[in-house]
Amino acid sequence: MRDSEGFTKLCRLNDLKENEGRKFLIDETEIALFRTDNGVFALDNVCPHQHAAIIFDGFLENGCVVCPAHGWEFDLRTGCKKTGLRGLKSYAVRVENNFIYVKTDEADK
Repeated sequence: MRDSEGFTKLCRLNDLKENEGRKFLIDETEIALFRTDNGVFALDNVCPHQHAAIIFDGFLENGCVVCPAHGWEFDLRTGCKKTGLRGLKSYAVRVENNFIYVKTDEADK
């Protein structure tokens, strides 16, 4: 259920293990959600290389998630590859009252 700003509640902050990903579905959008010392980040869960929905299962290193199948690295904040080229779509995240909310483009439709 979306709030008035288009954010969808996904889970409690404590439901996310630090430095591990978890996947969620908001309408038709697969989200890879990550919690680190630097915050909570939401990226598209589908790797652009072979369109596999596996980003949530990647490992975190130096502020990036590394695709478990192809080794491509994506910045957790922007979704960009290390070269600066666009890689994954990133989504706005809000943590409020120990709950994590994410806003996708689906909220604007």
